[in-house]
Amino acid sequence: MNKLRYFIGFLLLASHPPAILLWVAIHPFAPFWRRLGPVWTYVLLGIPVVGYMIAAWIARDFFLGVDLGTHVVPIALAAVCVAAGVLLNRERRRHLNFSTLSGMPELSRQQYPGRLLTDGIYGRIRHPRYVEVHFLVFAYAFFANYTGAYLVALLSIPLIYLVVVLEEKELRARFGEAYDEYCRSVPRFIPARRPRNDRG
Repeated sequence: MNKLRYFIGFLLLASHPPAILLWVAIHPFAPFWRRLGPVWTYVLLGIPVVGYMIAAWIARDFFLGVDLGTHVVPIALAAVCVAAGVLLNRERRRHLNFSTLSGMPELSRQQYPGRLLTDGIYGRIRHPRYVEVHFLVFAYAFFANYTGAYLVALLSIPLIYLVVVLEEKELRARFGEAYDEYCRSVPRFIPARRPRNDRG
């Protein structure tokens, strides 16, 4: 169990911060990356990501911090977070395909024009994938139970909020008034009790 917790903690440290930084790097500069195209975008952004992962591996014990041990309560909290994340993932995957999830509409509008998602889970909450990410990140942190994992999970809250603000700016520029109207009727993070299309 201790080796598994260590591995999960390292996996969180090595993958989550660069994933957030990729989102932050792409959204505000989408026109620039669009000119380069998806392949060169991910090649250029992949270099610092790989560098970070190598550094995280070399200094993994430092980044992981203090091992708080194996305890029932954090494992139970991890299970609750995993269940919530998996439920959101199941609903979100019905409407958001891999190309959209990986940023292709931002990087290649001709090949991936994209559309404004307003049905299903997106009729109740505007950013289910980011809420899903939060649940899964905290699940990893609770299960690992290292101070470094908790720090990554807590820091991800304002960073993902920044990603949401940048993404909404890009969506507003792409879809105009339709997106403004959608924002007025569907909350960002806390699901509405009824889907947008069912409200009178």
